[in-house]
Amino acid sequence: MMRMRTLIEKEFIDLARNRSALVPVVLVTLMALVLPFGIGVVVPALTGRGLGDDADLVKVSAAAGVHARLSNDAGVQLFLFQQFLMLFLLTPITGAMALAAHAIVGEKQARTLEPLLATPVTTFELLAAKVFGALAPTLAISLVGLALYAGGILLFAEPGVAAAMASTRTLMLVAVVGPAAALVSLQTAILISSRVNDARTAQQFGVLIIIPLTGVLVAQFTGSLWLSATALGLAGLGLLALWAILALLSVVVFERESILTRWR
Repeated sequence: MMRMRTLIEKEFIDLARNRSALVPVVLVTLMALVLPFGIGVVVPALTGRGLGDDADLVKVSAAAGVHARLSNDAGVQLFLFQQFLMLFLLTPITGAMALAAHAIVGEKQARTLEPLLATPVTTFELLAAKVFGALAPTLAISLVGLALYAGGILLFAEPGVAAAMASTRTLMLVAVVGPAAALVSLQTAILISSRVNDARTAQQFGVLIIIPLTGVLVAQFTGSLWLSATALGLAGLGLLALWAILALLSVVVFERESILTRWR
């Protein structure tokens, strides 16, 4: 644990020297905040037309379940806020990809990987520190964004929407699926980064997890798919299992002894 903590602290120090790497995280978080409130609150206020006046929106929002105590406006607003909540899953993924993809390649280019491999640090400890060193700061920014999201819903949403958002489904999405998806994406980037000498290649492979997440988001917006709390919980467990497999595979393919000579 001491070695792991030291390695993670090193990652934080490296990040402090390159704070611009967190700019994508902030931009994605801002987008996840602006879009839902712009569509769900600002546009209806400017046009004078409530969300519930659109019959198609009311019909699609029924996929999220009918809430007897909510008006049509509130029901559609709840549906939109639940959909855009998935954008916060992309925050740690897209933001940390640059950090993770450069984790091994960048160390090699900076000539700082050799001293690390000469220490008693195990390969698993090294790679795990790379993953969690990239995940922690991006999750922190994502949590700040989620807090602002919840506060905005409390202040600006229709009556009853905030209470309906506080559900098991929201908890599964934020606390299980989001971090698990980020772990899978980051571990994939680390795995590829340890085998190539181009950070962009690692980024391209790691970002592949965004494709199924985007597909789910589009499907839910059309009303053709709705993932329940149970389905989200199972998906999160599946992603955690996949991450464990990728973590073990990363250790196997790292080839500690030959990796330096291969990249020269």
